[in-house]
Amino acid sequence: EKRKSKGFHLHRLGLSFPADFRRSRPNQTKPKQKEKEKLDPKKKMSMRKKIQKKFKTRGYSLKIDALNSILAFADQFPGDDEGEAIDLLLDHLQMENLNSSVVDAESVQGVINLLLGANDAAEEPTSNASSLAFIDAFLVPKYRYDSVKKQFIEHTSSLPVHGEASSKTQVYRERFMLLLQRVSRAELFSMPAFDAEKSQFDNSEISPIQSLVVQIGRKWVMGVISQLEDGHFYLEDLSASVEIDFQHKITTGFFTENTIILAEGEMQNGIFQVITCGFPPLEDRDKTLNTHSGYDFFGNGMLTKEDRIRLADLERQAVNETFVILSDIWLDDEEVLGKLEKVLDGFESVEVVPSLFVFMGNFSSHPCNLSFGSYPRLRKQFGKLGRMIGNHPRLKESSRFLFIPGPDDAGPSTVLPRCGLPNSLTEELRDVIPNAIFSSNPCRVKFYNQEIVFFRKDLLYQMRRSCLIPPSAEETDDPFQHLVYTITHQSHLCPLPLMVQPIIWNYDHSLRLYPTPHTIILGDKSEQKVCKFGGTTCFNPGSFSTDSTFVAYRPSTQEVELSGL
Repeated sequence: EKRKSKGFHLHRLGLSFPADFRRSRPNQTKPKQKEKEKLDPKKKMSMRKKIQKKFKTRGYSLKIDALNSILAFADQFPGDDEGEAIDLLLDHLQMENLNSSVVDAESVQGVINLLLGANDAAEEPTSNASSLAFIDAFLVPKYRYDSVKKQFIEHTSSLPVHGEASSKTQVYRERFMLLLQRVSRAELFSMPAFDAEKSQFDNSEISPIQSLVVQIGRKWVMGVISQLEDGHFYLEDLSASVEIDFQHKITTGFFTENTIILAEGEMQNGIFQVITCGFPPLEDRDKTLNTHSGYDFFGNGMLTKEDRIRLADLERQAVNETFVILSDIWLDDEEVLGKLEKVLDGFESVEVVPSLFVFMGNFSSHPCNLSFGSYPRLRKQFGKLGRMIGNHPRLKESSRFLFIPGPDDAGPSTVLPRCGLPNSLTEELRDVIPNAIFSSNPCRVKFYNQEIVFFRKDLLYQMRRSCLIPPSAEETDDPFQHLVYTITHQSHLCPLPLMVQPIIWNYDHSLRLYPTPHTIILGDKSEQKVCKFGGTTCFNPGSFSTDSTFVAYRPSTQEVELSGL
């Protein structure tokens, strides 16, 4: 079951396993050996080198018996010149969490048997599967970047909600390492191996903060903004920290504590005087995926190249698919329920009903804290909402309903990520609408190939309030664009100080935006906005309870229709 959840869709491999190989368990070993003896020795040696190179690239070395098993596996695909079968074998071998980098035949054979067994299973066409997949924040895989192996390593053991003190340190370390490896590929900061002239004038090298003690002149540094003393701000990396003065030119975005910046400047009297600073440059999504292929960052499992192409075609054809997103639905306000019924009535009568309704909290006009004493009434209001949806038979039958809690909704705490709404509140609604989904905040949705992230928080207000210096108006004076620029360049949904917005240390990875998703929906009580930046569509549906606004989103074309009553 664990392998299924991680995307072991092995029967969708573009290569097909020969029937005789699937049936050949031990009793057919000798015929296979005779067949291999007929192979061209030069081709066999070339295949051996290719396999060893692929494994070395992933940080593995092979024992001779393991290499022979892989050769036998690869021999079954004579037309596989690009080595896709070996890549698939490697992808799933990495999920096995081997104790050693030296791979033996037993480990390899276990994965091969998995591949063969999955291929024997009856193939279920992808077209019959739902176009939507929902990923809870607490089920997102966790990866950390290993700077020695130059690759990501998946955390496979269980993650406790209450982490140790070291877990807090790891939050900052892993955020920093994630962006540092991204910056190392940026053209401006990647030093060429040859052409010293170009290296000197067209490229900049990031210096460790510790080296500023002995180096003079202008330098580029990268670090986390922190306030180690009241009124004094420092830049920290993995080597040291230095006090900074950055009352000079800055780029677009909100510069708060905990954000990671690149700064150019020089040391004067023990203080790093910043000449210019900004966020780490954003990397194209396709470049990130090409660099780190074989990792399930989003949490919906791995797909073969053939599957991705086919799903992309299905996505382009799904022009009638629509998502309706509403935020702030106060169920204890009869006026709000009346407006919501008008919205449902309107979509009930359209030719093609929306495939997904997303209801984001808050679901009560009063915070559900310790002083909140209306839980029985709120439970009945959820039941009333369920009956309201049930009165629209086309929507009930053909649409999905996703519920995402808001910052003031019922739950164990206000810490992020937040778990879904408690069953005690939603039981009556579930009885009427069995296909309702109650997910976490944030929540991830996969529409064919498109990755969509939903996040309900009044983030704009808190980011503006936590700014250390006023944002630059040189490129834009729109606060929402500053917000989108910040979270995409930080590759994180909530780069606020932990004292402003607590985060479960062991689940900070669930708020990452890496690789940058196709669409980000920020449910905020501020006015509705839409912003397209760097290939990413980001919008705020606004507050339905106060402004009567919502959004109709067409994922096939990434078209955003700002709507309202």
